[in-house]
Amino acid sequence: QLQLVESGGGLVRPGGSLRLACAASGVTLENISIGWFRQAPGKDREGVACIGGMTGARYYADSVKGRFTQSRDDTNKEVYLHLNDLKPEDTAVYYCAADACGMGVHRIWYKHWGKGTQVTVSS
Repeated sequence: QLQLVESGGGLVRPGGSLRLACAASGVTLENISIGWFRQAPGKDREGVACIGGMTGARYYADSVKGRFTQSRDDTNKEVYLHLNDLKPEDTAVYYCAADACGMGVHRIWYKHWGKGTQVTVSS
């Protein structure tokens, strides 16, 4: 069973940056595609980004394209979502999930989910 854990959330001012990490308990994320989602209060969970496990292909939702980036560490222990130029509208609980990445991020594709990390963007 793949157990995912997110970290790196926090309170940041508009225009600031955060780095979120996604890791799996006991295993690396080599060859595992990771999707990122976020959910604001009262709203549905929406796809934000994903990174392909085999190809490294990256997808970004229009709302974050040009501001967020993704990477992996050298040992594939963690996948990162770099949140830059943050806006109040980015405030949400952010989740990572496995194992899919295509031309979009669709919730029904994913079997494994972390518990989320809170990102709050406020002045």
